[in-house]
Amino acid sequence: MNKKLIITSKKYRGGTMVVSSRLTNELVEELDKIAEQTGRTRNEIIQMCLEFAVENLEIKEDD
Repeated sequence: MNKKLIITSKKYRGGTMVVSSRLTNELVEELDKIAEQTGRTRNEIIQMCLEFAVENLEIKEDD
C-alpha cells in the first residue's frame, strides 16, 4: 500500500467526545515524535490517523 497520511492545517470539525484507549509505550513514543515534528498535539495526530484508517478501511466478509 502506497497511501500516505498528509497532515494539513487544523480545521474545526464540530463536536467531540472523549474516548479512552490503551496503546503500547512504543506507539505513544512514535506518536509523540510525530506530534513534535509537526507542531500538532498527540490527540490531533491520533484523530488524523483514525480518520485516515476509517476512510481507507476495507471490510472483508467471511465466505
